[in-house]
Amino acid sequence: MIHIRLPDGASRALEPASTAADLAAAISPSLAKRTVAAVVDGEVTDLSHPLPDGAAVELVTRDDPRALELIRHDLAHVLAEAVQTLWPGTRTAIGPAIEHGFYYDFERDTPFTPEDLPVIEKKMRQIIAARTPFTREEWPRDDARQYFEAAGEGYKLALLDAIPEGETVTIYRQGDWLDLCRGPHMRSTADAGSAFKLTRVAGAYWRGDSNNPMLSRIYGVAFADKAALDAHMTMMAEAEKRDHRRLGREMNLFHFEEVAPGSVFWHAKGWRLFQTLIGYMRERQEEAGYIEVNSPDIMDRALWETSGHWQNYRQNMFLAKTEDDRDYALKPMNCPGHMLIYGQGTKSYRDLPLKIAEFGKVHRYEPSGALHGLLRVRSFTQDDAHIYCTPEQLTEECLKVNDLVMSIYRDFGFDDVRIKLSTRPENRIGSDESWDRSEDALRQALDQAGHPYTIFEGEGAFYGPKLEYVLRDAIGRDWQCGTLQVDFNLPERFGTTYVAPSGDKLAPVMLHRALFGSLERFTGILIEHHAGHLPLWLAPVQVVVATVTGAADDWATEVAQALKTAGLRVETDLRNEKIGYKVREHALQKIPVQIALGGREADARSVTIRRHGTDKTKTLTLEEAVRLLVIEARPPHGA
Repeated sequence: MIHIRLPDGASRALEPASTAADLAAAISPSLAKRTVAAVVDGEVTDLSHPLPDGAAVELVTRDDPRALELIRHDLAHVLAEAVQTLWPGTRTAIGPAIEHGFYYDFERDTPFTPEDLPVIEKKMRQIIAARTPFTREEWPRDDARQYFEAAGEGYKLALLDAIPEGETVTIYRQGDWLDLCRGPHMRSTADAGSAFKLTRVAGAYWRGDSNNPMLSRIYGVAFADKAALDAHMTMMAEAEKRDHRRLGREMNLFHFEEVAPGSVFWHAKGWRLFQTLIGYMRERQEEAGYIEVNSPDIMDRALWETSGHWQNYRQNMFLAKTEDDRDYALKPMNCPGHMLIYGQGTKSYRDLPLKIAEFGKVHRYEPSGALHGLLRVRSFTQDDAHIYCTPEQLTEECLKVNDLVMSIYRDFGFDDVRIKLSTRPENRIGSDESWDRSEDALRQALDQAGHPYTIFEGEGAFYGPKLEYVLRDAIGRDWQCGTLQVDFNLPERFGTTYVAPSGDKLAPVMLHRALFGSLERFTGILIEHHAGHLPLWLAPVQVVVATVTGAADDWATEVAQALKTAGLRVETDLRNEKIGYKVREHALQKIPVQIALGGREADARSVTIRRHGTDKTKTLTLEEAVRLLVIEARPPHGA
């Protein structure tokens, strides 16, 4: 007999070679019907996998959150079978589960189109209805090679070659169709369920390399039940309405050009919004004791070698060689420039903490397929800052940054903020001792602040651990924005010091800090969070003064001037168009306040105000309107 340990601490004896399915059946017939997988000694496995003696086993039912990835993985296999059944000769590449769903990459002479998706989806539902069991098979490597060569599956051969020698080659079969796969899978195609939908087709380079063939990728979303699928599809429809690229065109904020992929062409209104964000952040930073500097955009290779970027980040940098044979790089980060600024003159412990801030333009080479409007660009502005402090000041400064970033996010309407602590990666610089100190400082700061956080092992920067602040927007999407990173290494690499009370020269601790992160990305997130309906203080045009009749032109000009004098951002619309047309046009541009003026308002020296998103109007004196709008347009200070 073998003995299995259950989650409640109990032990159960089974016949040798028993499986998790046997265990479920031994416990209860109803549990056996609901169980789709198992966790054996911490690893998710098939139900058919033999259990080792002494294993800790937890049974996974289909409604268990851990089953969701299995549902999505199963559906990727069902998708591939459906495609190869409908279009024999189509070659398969990879098909993983991803966030919200799954995809599969195919090579086909004619790429798939959106019109193909309903046909494929229908075939998938037929395969699911057939309830075909998933079976795991272990094949000799040579047999697998012979099979995939005969089938013309070159991508599978490449995947087979990537499996280390000595590692078992596993095949998963569903009826006559099979795939090279590590697994695990659930019991049968029926367990995948019906709560899925194919959403789009796209091109994707094999292994993400533009030198490789372009494949045809089919995406799908999938959930455990129809209610979750419907909720996701509703969110996706809402996200499409909020797409910042479409709103950016409608609001005349920005556009992109192929001559500068991943770089923004800001229009006047968009640039005004951008500068409003900078002005807000500048004021908050000055209140918090930061000094603002500016460092060069392009610097010599030697600087990046000292910082470690040349060795660890060069593939993401834009490089240049000049006529005098010197290597330069556009800065991907501001920190090395700030190191040189700190290094000017002797610093004492009395000068610390020293907080250096910059709205610095940085440049990072992102793959063209990853670019996405303002959310993923190659050239962007960081609200970057570096805090130089003593080890004794470290926890307090981390707390101050944490309090500042949370206050700022509240000002912009983000009340649901998650914090991730990312620890040391394999590719890193510095001693284990410095990493221990850095990680401990961030943990202590969060614990003292009372903020819950999640640890992500191995996801820190190469020079230090970091906190990542993840905002949840109005429709439930998560966006990683601010970061705080502790760095003992860079000051040591640059020979940066301060004079301690003892007279010794010591290396300061360096905190890397960005609150918006990328201003371009934060702008895109803001637009989508508010669906373009920006609060009055943020709107690039806060008020438009439009006339109903030409007789009100002079009064409109006077009203607009009074509002401008009060500090509001105002436009006038004196065109010879119907007021309904003007109202609709300005509503499309999401201008928060429209003031409509006709002969009646001109005679009474009053204004009629309409708020964006409502048909209701309110008539006030000019003085009342100015006073109320000025109060509403004041930037928040969330401290």
